[in-house]
Amino acid sequence: MKRPRLPRRLRFRLPAFTHTIRFRLTVLYSGLLFVLTALVLGGTYLAVERSGEAHPVTNQFSVTKIRDGQEIGEFDAVKVQEVEAAVNYETLANLRRFSLGLLGGLAVASLAIGWILSGRALRPVRSISRTAAEIQATDLSQRIRLGGPKDELRDLADTVDSMLDRLDEAFRAQRQLIDDASHELRSPLAIIRANVDAVLTAEESDEEERRIAARSVDRATTRMTRLVEDLLATARRSAPALADADVDLATAASEACEDFAPLAVERGLTLHRRLATGLTVIGDHDALRRAVGNLLSNAVRLSPPGTLITVAAGRTAGWLWVAVRDEGPGILDDDQSRVFDRFWRARGNGGGRDRHAGLGLAIVRQIVESHGGQIRLHSRVGQGSTFVLWFPAPGAEHTNGGPPEEQPT
Repeated sequence: MKRPRLPRRLRFRLPAFTHTIRFRLTVLYSGLLFVLTALVLGGTYLAVERSGEAHPVTNQFSVTKIRDGQEIGEFDAVKVQEVEAAVNYETLANLRRFSLGLLGGLAVASLAIGWILSGRALRPVRSISRTAAEIQATDLSQRIRLGGPKDELRDLADTVDSMLDRLDEAFRAQRQLIDDASHELRSPLAIIRANVDAVLTAEESDEEERRIAARSVDRATTRMTRLVEDLLATARRSAPALADADVDLATAASEACEDFAPLAVERGLTLHRRLATGLTVIGDHDALRRAVGNLLSNAVRLSPPGTLITVAAGRTAGWLWVAVRDEGPGILDDDQSRVFDRFWRARGNGGGRDRHAGLGLAIVRQIVESHGGQIRLHSRVGQGSTFVLWFPAPGAEHTNGGPPEEQPT
């Protein structure tokens, strides 16, 4: 049988402050101090009590005082032992009263002092909570920046600040990616819409205009497809669920070459392979093939007809590398540090061709860095570019902190 529940208004509710850590710490500190003091005073009392007999005067008798052979009078008298016992009895009584008063005052004082001290100790926690309450997903600029001694709470605040820095950077990069992707998708969508409205659905347009519009729509859809694939690749490489295994670096590069060989032939380019064997890295085969493929995509798109594209792979000083070299327009020195940024744009050597990196090179850098490697660019305007992907060889010791700076041969 269930017990009847009292109406809500009749239920006993504790004040809100009793549910706080500050209140619990105050009660804990005060309780411990009270118990320790009670034990000390109780031990002192027992020691004094057992040090001698203590009781009120119980054995009193009359004594006749005689002076010069004459009785002067009678008075009450007790033995010395009785006096000592009575003194001990009064001492113990005073000690009990003093101890009870001290315990009462100590209980009140310890509660007040504990409340103040616990409040001071928990002040950094309130600062952390207040800052966390002010932080929103759209504004992560708030920081705790806790001062004071370098204790556990300071370490906690610094850790939270560091976490907020990483979150702020991640959200900023995400917003930038969304803005850039939206901007990049807007152009091909506008091209498709314009051609559909102006040519493909117009009855008065001739066959040549329709073919031109269809090619424009095809280029726009190809651009959109490549962008969507790049976005999916970025999301996949950011996920922690990828299983790494032994990958033959030369095989991944060779497969990428096979994918772009027909396009290279179509554009009058010669694709030369120079791939060593026995180049095994620990990683994701598809991701590594895509990294080389993205470099080849840029090389095929930008290289002038009749030029050579070289794909090479080898080992140097405990590092494995894959390089893609083209004879395209090259990259200005001021732009070489920015080519791996998302949707980077720059002019080449003045030939009028727009070098548009999109997400391709950004994905290449992400793939390489996720494999513990580094990417290097060697380029001179008018003489082409060489992209080198460096990967640490399994089992090799890298005491110099990074791959060689020079271009592999």
